[in-house]
Amino acid sequence: MTASSIGARRSFADSAVAAAARTSASDLAWLLPVLAVTAAVLVVGLEGNPQRIDDEGTYAAQAWSVFHLGGLTHYTYWYDHPPLGWIQIALYTEATGAWVRHATAVGAAREAMVVFAVASAALLYVLARKLHVSRPAAAAAVLVFALSPLAVQYHRDVYIDNVATPWLLAAFVLAVSRHHQLVEFAGSAACMVAAVLSKETFLLALPFLAWTMWRSAHPEIRRYTLSVAAVVLALGGSSYLVFAATKGELVPGPGHVSLWQGVTFQLGDRSGSGSVFDPATPANHVVSLWLGLDPAFVALGVVASVAALAVPRLRSVAAVAVFLIAVVLRPNGYLPVPYPIAILPFAALAIAGVSDVLVRAVVDAVRRARLARASGEPSGRPGRLVVSVVGLTVWSVAAVGVVGAAAPASAARLGSFMTTSADAPMLGAQDWITANVSRSDRLLVDDALWVDLVRAGFPRQNVIWYYKLSTDSAVARQNPSGWRDADYIVTTQSVAIGATQLPGIQAALRASAPVAVFGEGGEQVVVRRIDRQGAEHLRAGAERAAATRERVGTELVGNPALRASDDQTALLRSGGVDERATVGIGAVLAAGPVTLTALPVVPGEQETARRGVVLQATNTAAAEQAEMRLRGLEGALAPDRVHRRGTEVAATWSPNDPAGPGVLRGGTGRAG
Repeated sequence: MTASSIGARRSFADSAVAAAARTSASDLAWLLPVLAVTAAVLVVGLEGNPQRIDDEGTYAAQAWSVFHLGGLTHYTYWYDHPPLGWIQIALYTEATGAWVRHATAVGAAREAMVVFAVASAALLYVLARKLHVSRPAAAAAVLVFALSPLAVQYHRDVYIDNVATPWLLAAFVLAVSRHHQLVEFAGSAACMVAAVLSKETFLLALPFLAWTMWRSAHPEIRRYTLSVAAVVLALGGSSYLVFAATKGELVPGPGHVSLWQGVTFQLGDRSGSGSVFDPATPANHVVSLWLGLDPAFVALGVVASVAALAVPRLRSVAAVAVFLIAVVLRPNGYLPVPYPIAILPFAALAIAGVSDVLVRAVVDAVRRARLARASGEPSGRPGRLVVSVVGLTVWSVAAVGVVGAAAPASAARLGSFMTTSADAPMLGAQDWITANVSRSDRLLVDDALWVDLVRAGFPRQNVIWYYKLSTDSAVARQNPSGWRDADYIVTTQSVAIGATQLPGIQAALRASAPVAVFGEGGEQVVVRRIDRQGAEHLRAGAERAAATRERVGTELVGNPALRASDDQTALLRSGGVDERATVGIGAVLAAGPVTLTALPVVPGEQETARRGVVLQATNTAAAEQAEMRLRGLEGALAPDRVHRRGTEVAATWSPNDPAGPGVLRGGTGRAG
């Protein structure tokens, strides 16, 4: 080989490297800003909106259990989902210290969701570029994927679908490659295995991944590369079977769960969601929820996905979206709320890809027409320009119209995600329980509270995910009397919905009374005290307690030594003050006159009897005497806390009045 030929090859290699560097730099210039936007939109207000829900708490608790309890879950692992999804959450949160940084376990797990969403956004851009979508359009796909209120809602939520998404996108990125196909197809198969072992429903995309590989593979080595990919898929998928078999839990047997039972539950035993076209069905409710979050994205995503089937380079990824959308329409299948997570990237790519195809078609048609005129040759196919312009115009007008109509509501939703705290009721309930409930009491809770209460010092066996009370044999053994072994039940929307299928939880709700209420509407969280003797005993006790409070309060108001405002007097007469507090005031009055300064409301207890008093004595000696009398109360009448400052004395009793529930008649109790 001559020196000149060697030099030529080196020059060619150097120029290729330089070109690749320029291409990478150009792509990074488009990609990095949109990734920054993606992260910012998700991070701002992450922990406060949306409100934590039961499913999030379950995945967060399972992730926390991996390193902190030494198991795959905080309860019996029963193969409802493969564990790889929450294991990845556990690896991130433990390695980065997220559990410590955040006030709630769900908040820590949501931080991991941001990382997975940003990774998905980056891979979506790469996939778009691999499919020859222009840089502006690829960046637009990421922005659609990031800024849709539907996407923000579900990208923040702790769902293992979010963990599986970057693996699925990576599988498609590697599948469309035309270089080093043996390695990349094997890598694609491995990524698909990771996606399915993170969330099993992603198996629905496997046929389309195989089709993508078939289309991309070089004909000469197609059979070989696809065979290698199939072997990787088989080996990876069988690892879950081997895991279950090693534990002796592959098939049903006495005294243990099984993979077979988990699979049959997911595929056949779950109740169908009905038809999306029937307003009375859960499926219709779920789809209405999606449309309420972002009707523009849903409409454009469906239309663009179908249209993208006509574009050869977009066809395989468009087919994924179309198939997943078609699954929603099946007559009576189970339709999970986070189902759109798998559709989001493909629909976003279809929207951007179709727009890019139409714009390029117009630009190419105009360029060819100009070249033809400049050369004096016939323009060839003048109809192409007309068709391209019409297509682009129709799509643009439709897109602008749909987006414009939905923009105000979408902007408001995005602003709400970043500025409002929908989780405030849950935090209020969590703080109230931590401050007021004995660690020896047993609680039935939404799983979103489980880790936080355990970390607050409640023994694991005393914090019971309500769903497990009648579905986990280990929990049933710890609670032989069922709901009657619990002292409190914390109700959220998830608990209210779940209780319809759980008679024991329904009974607990009937036999309980609210002691603290936080928030309103669907975000309301209520801490309820359970009467283990049942609903009738609860009602009778509440009536007796209310009558006693009214009688004792009226007697107290008649004492001339008590000075109180009209509002305070009315509250005492109506039974709005805890009997123990009125007895405490009476004990102080026995030593001399006193002023009732305040009947403070504990946050969350607006509709229950006041259990705190602030008294003003005539002098320091009288205040000392008042403090002594309050501290001298014994047994059920003893206050939890007594504090004196100068001539002012404050006392607070526990929220559990032994005389009965402190619920006010007629829902009063805001005065004073």
